[in-house]
Amino acid sequence: MNPAIHCLLATAAILAASSPAVAQKADKPAAWTPASTMSSAVRTSPNMEPALSFPGQAEAARAKLAELQRRTGRKPNIVWLLVDDMGFGDPGIYGGGAAIGAATPNMDRLAREGLMLTSAYAQPTCTPTRSAILTGRLPVRTGLTRPILAGDKIKVNPWQAEVSLPAVLRPAGYTSILVGKWHVGEGVGMRPHDVGFDEFYGYYEAQKEISQGVDERRYPDLVLNPDRLARLRATGSSESLVHGVRGGETRDVSKIESIEDMAEADRVLAEFTVQKIATLAQSGKPFFLEHAFMKVHADNHASKAFKGKSGSKFAYKDAVVEVDALVGEIVAALDAAGVRDNTLIFLTSDNGPQLDSWPDSGYTPFRGAKASAWEGGVRVPAIANWKGMISPGRQSDELFDLMDLFNSCLSIAGVSEAALPKDRYFDGIDQTSFLLLDDGKSRREKVYIWAETDLMAMRMWEYKIHTKITETHAQWLDIDMSTKANVGLAPWLFNLYIDPKEQYPVGHRQNAWLASMAAEMKAHAATFKAFPPKDIGLAQ
Repeated sequence: MNPAIHCLLATAAILAASSPAVAQKADKPAAWTPASTMSSAVRTSPNMEPALSFPGQAEAARAKLAELQRRTGRKPNIVWLLVDDMGFGDPGIYGGGAAIGAATPNMDRLAREGLMLTSAYAQPTCTPTRSAILTGRLPVRTGLTRPILAGDKIKVNPWQAEVSLPAVLRPAGYTSILVGKWHVGEGVGMRPHDVGFDEFYGYYEAQKEISQGVDERRYPDLVLNPDRLARLRATGSSESLVHGVRGGETRDVSKIESIEDMAEADRVLAEFTVQKIATLAQSGKPFFLEHAFMKVHADNHASKAFKGKSGSKFAYKDAVVEVDALVGEIVAALDAAGVRDNTLIFLTSDNGPQLDSWPDSGYTPFRGAKASAWEGGVRVPAIANWKGMISPGRQSDELFDLMDLFNSCLSIAGVSEAALPKDRYFDGIDQTSFLLLDDGKSRREKVYIWAETDLMAMRMWEYKIHTKITETHAQWLDIDMSTKANVGLAPWLFNLYIDPKEQYPVGHRQNAWLASMAAEMKAHAATFKAFPPKDIGLAQ
């Protein structure tokens, strides 16, 4: 067992011995006893994350959805627009846009016409987030704690015992499509159309992992060395645009032969999505569509239509402008198909910007970047838009974890959480009322922040407590020259409202909640005693 997990379970065992109600067994429901006087969350089932309870709001949201279905005669559609490595500060409405050389009018419009979340959290890297939003479970529970890279030999298919969102939506009549980047396994049994999606049209890997084999300017020691290039190819990594159908054929549509091919990938993917929306709308069935952009993950190469179109003229900024334009085209396709009023659109990023590739990198106003537990690594832009269902001009700083999409989308589709297996723990929370009601309040009390197998920090209210930190040893190298460290004598507690950059702990001087927040983290650790995590081999 990974030493970090072993230590975590040991802590949980000690806690469980003194607080049985916290570490209850999966088959013995019990009343939830808060870990500290801070907590108001309620646990409705031993395997579900405790949530704040607003019964009146829950009923109002159900009534609003019922009225929509009565009016349309259909269940709602769900569209996720997932941008790769976009920073919190990249969209204009989040302080970026034209002011930093890449205008984003379409993303900004979605936010102005819907709900803009300013305290939404992803996982620190892409594979963990992409798995978490589809399972409603922390990556440390599923074993998908980091990207599966070329040469990795995992011990077990991580999806084998998981229940994905599209798989749960299928009995409710939904057709589910994933277009774009997958990055959660490419072997048989791990592909999108193996784990619940009805159709997949995209790439298994990230841009850089594909284009590095043809980009001799950035990777001459690989591309110009036939032996090394052959060794890379022998790992079995895919460089192709793949089209797969559940229970049917999987075929390579085309192969990336040049950086120019890679540059045009998002255009090809968007054209497929636009056509697919028209077909899905005509089918009369509800649909779940996840469109996962390849950009703006490094290495970015500007497409012909957008080269030099950003104010900056840098490749990353041109990529932001392109993604924004494609967002506009996808939204326009929903309008043209006549389903916009019956479709939840959720736009976000899978983690913070990858500063290691700077200047081919996004912007965040916060400390840290991709792979770290600092706000810059996990706090992301997130926009919920639903014409006629989410009032324009809403903005909230209440907590939202991207895992909450799992539970919320089930609720919107009319699927009860009671349908989920009881033998595993679900970390997501149903946030339907928060998203849909003008006065909706978040039901999430805490966000737990993990980096691979380490519980690093927790956000509760405006406070954030770190028991471990990411130390960066060179400018911009937040992955390649960073280490994890324990904080020392006491956890580091920050007030993000007065110190959003996490520069100066306020723990013993200006805060009364240090011990209480530490107790909440221990209670979270106890859930791993009742529901042990999987180890698929990525922890080594």
